[in-house]
Amino acid sequence: MTTSFYDDNAETYATRDRKPPTARLDSFLAALPEEARILELGCGGGQDCAYMLSRGFDVTPTDGSAELARQAEKLVGRPVKVMRFEELAAREEFDGIWAEASLLHVPRTDLPAILALIRNALKKGGIFHASFKAGTAEGHDGFGRYYNYPSSEWLQELLVAGGWRNVTINEADGGGYDNKPTRWLHLAARK
Repeated sequence: MTTSFYDDNAETYATRDRKPPTARLDSFLAALPEEARILELGCGGGQDCAYMLSRGFDVTPTDGSAELARQAEKLVGRPVKVMRFEELAAREEFDGIWAEASLLHVPRTDLPAILALIRNALKKGGIFHASFKAGTAEGHDGFGRYYNYPSSEWLQELLVAGGWRNVTINEADGGGYDNKPTRWLHLAARK
């Protein structure tokens, strides 16, 4: 179970040596108005949130794991809302939504509905960023965490069908918590 992994390993996961993806964050933030309101979905240990806050943005961090949320609160010095993606009920509230390595845990069949909730939460013209581990079929990693492992083409079609504009998906090699080589998909889209 993915959530129980993060609850059971929250401190180790949150305090590992992870640097925020500053190039992607800077690109995301540059596309937003000054003092934009940002929703972070799946903030993990809070490193990305801390970076965005340091740049003067109004960030609402969330995570589906109560234990990870508590860890992130220690770093960011503000409450982290415990919320699962399907509980997102905001309507045109945010200028940007940042979902770095979090939506990759959403079952493929649920992803269209979650993307619709994200789109609803954005203001008109709002920016959306997310990253996924690339693949061709859903599955689990060595820790038992579920991943949807989409291809770039599958993800592009899903976003376009959902009404997103200016969709770009970049691929890059990297790693993850499991220290295994990973092909990443980094997407940016506009409402």
